[in-house]
Amino acid sequence: MPTSRLLILILGLSLILLLIIWLIGSLSWLYSQVSWSAPRFVANLLLLLLIFLIGIVIFAFIYYLRLYTIQKNQRRRGSKAKVKIPVVKSEVASESLKAVRQQAILIQDEVARQALLERSQEIEASLARGDVKVVVFGTGSAGKTSVVNALMGQMVGRVEAPMGSTKVGETYHLKMPGLEKEILITDTPGILEAGVAGTERGQLARVLATEANLLLFVVDNDLQKSEYAAFNALADIGKRSLVVFNKIDLYTEEDREAIIVKLRERLVGFSKMDIVAIGAHPHSVKLETGEIYQPEPDIMALIGRMAAILRAEGEDLIADNILLKSQRLGEEARCLIDAQRRRQAEKVVERFQWIGAGVIAVTPLPVVDVLATAAVNAQMVIEIGKVYGCELNFERGQELAMSLAKTLASLGIVEGAIKLISTALQLTIATFLIGKAIQGVSAAYLTRIAGKSFIEYFSHNQDWGDGGITEVVQTQFQLTRKDEFVKLFIQDALAKVVEPLTNIYSQNEEVEMEKESDEEDEINYRPPGMIKQDNTINDWDTESIVKWEDW
Repeated sequence: MPTSRLLILILGLSLILLLIIWLIGSLSWLYSQVSWSAPRFVANLLLLLLIFLIGIVIFAFIYYLRLYTIQKNQRRRGSKAKVKIPVVKSEVASESLKAVRQQAILIQDEVARQALLERSQEIEASLARGDVKVVVFGTGSAGKTSVVNALMGQMVGRVEAPMGSTKVGETYHLKMPGLEKEILITDTPGILEAGVAGTERGQLARVLATEANLLLFVVDNDLQKSEYAAFNALADIGKRSLVVFNKIDLYTEEDREAIIVKLRERLVGFSKMDIVAIGAHPHSVKLETGEIYQPEPDIMALIGRMAAILRAEGEDLIADNILLKSQRLGEEARCLIDAQRRRQAEKVVERFQWIGAGVIAVTPLPVVDVLATAAVNAQMVIEIGKVYGCELNFERGQELAMSLAKTLASLGIVEGAIKLISTALQLTIATFLIGKAIQGVSAAYLTRIAGKSFIEYFSHNQDWGDGGITEVVQTQFQLTRKDEFVKLFIQDALAKVVEPLTNIYSQNEEVEMEKESDEEDEINYRPPGMIKQDNTINDWDTESIVKWEDW
């Protein structure tokens, strides 16, 4: 106990002791005074009454102190109960699956949403069953099917078949002595096979391997570089593995030991006990009598190690695998939602880029001023934020838009955009439209860069990343200045900006021509009967003048 607390305790006890002594002395004095001036029984009655009252006060104090303590403890327990922290991996997996189902509600694609929900139900059912899934993985020539055959104790696949005999993942059921749970053994296609079909089978094998509770990585020699890469990729996602060195009957004792040493050296940090040497299908031997003898599979070391792992780590392996599956499903759901939001946000950018172009085109400025489109960009920022669940007011949207506009100007992107658009438009439109078109299309181009940059900003939880706003804007500019994009963008611009400008110009020309025609008609118009003989009014005849005055 700290010294300060000890001193406070001693002082408190001393004060209580002094109060008790004072109380006893006071009661004794009161009793003597009453007994001296009144009968003794009155003094005794008064003393009992005082003691009773003091007892009630002490009881009330203890009762309410205890009641306060109980309520405080209940509040603490209640607050702890509100934040339930799963302590078991299976509980964590269940919570993760619930989160996936909540995410699925946000997915608009009905097919993708239903597929996601069905897979979450399959994972939950797998968690309830608690079956152990063992996947046999490796190259096509390592003898995977032989390992499965030996473990099953019966032929379940073609032994000594050519490379690539296992076309799809085949699963078999096995009961191991001492284990209550059923073991599902899956034989996978070989990895690192040649050709398109081989690549597809290898990809399927990798997918099946990621679903394993326990992975048997079968090799028949030292690890090749490509095998080592595949093994590391599975180890990185937390797969519990055994390296099974098969076909030991083909090697001498010295060679066998040398290969095991190499495997241990190569797999740094990997338990030596998890590198197991076996002969799943030993080659037959011809006896002196001419008979062919087929040795029994030498796989007891593998069975023993599998049994030890499954007894000690079986529950954790199942929970780990379910948790990994649920996390990957959650990541897939997040990717679907992110892609959905990105599509919606890109539609917002597409709409506002042409709105901005229209604003500039119909009210042309001497140069393209990014600040002139700040209001349009501010509203665009607000709508992109809504897509990503971020509610922004107009002031905040304007602040973000202005910040990005200043970045565009400071990086020289405004000037670069004008040059890029000018070069592209000068080859496709009439000279009299170039000025207006460049301003409008450049505004659309810059709005697109701004919108794409804000999509990155909101998709990363309102964070510009380590490189800041400058790196994001520069990246988007580099993406939009590629020839194939500029070509498509100019095609859209011609349809959405240049053609409307042409129509407006044509209509204005027609109006001007009509005005000029009307004015000319008004100047040359003469009332009926007015006949002009020459260029002077004096040459008009008198009759015509009279008629003009009457008119």
